[in-house]
Amino acid sequence: MGTEEKLLFRLKLLQDLNSNMAVTEPGFPSQHTTTTVTSNTSVQTNIRFDPKYVKTLPGILKCIQAVGSLLGFIFIQASGTLAYHSTGSVFSTIAMIGFWCTGILLVLYLFHIIEKLYKIPWLKFEFIFCIIMTLFYFIMSILAVTFNNVFYEIAGVFGFICMVAYGLDAFLKFRGIRNGELAQGERVVSKQTTTTTY
Repeated sequence: MGTEEKLLFRLKLLQDLNSNMAVTEPGFPSQHTTTTVTSNTSVQTNIRFDPKYVKTLPGILKCIQAVGSLLGFIFIQASGTLAYHSTGSVFSTIAMIGFWCTGILLVLYLFHIIEKLYKIPWLKFEFIFCIIMTLFYFIMSILAVTFNNVFYEIAGVFGFICMVAYGLDAFLKFRGIRNGELAQGERVVSKQTTTTTY
């Protein structure tokens, strides 16, 4: 055997050895998978009136919250001088905060201003607001129902209705945050997987 033949033999032996090691060596995978996730945000930044929002579940919940808060406030005020009791005053304050904040949010959604300002984390703000309102309405409705007055009791019932509406809205906001959704508009997430075999 000449030097050239020995080199070719050794080269072939090394190639065979490397190919066997790649298959049997536990540290070297035989294939590699790459996953690429892309996100595409599609929003319209023009302000426009869209009454269809009121027919969606979040829109219906906002209407229930605003109307329930207003009716609760009206019934507390209808109790006469008892409206100035600490329970009535706090209930009225919570009801007016709920009415005005929810009403403003409803207008922002109806005119797609939320979509125009899509970089603001609206879902997180609304989630926190809904959790706080659920807790406040729970406490104040219990106090109103146990107050010995029919107007307070009716206001307490509206408070419980608002509590359920805010709680459901908080759940929807939490689910939207977890899924990476926008408050208004559309975010399309596409996933591409490629597998390379060695």
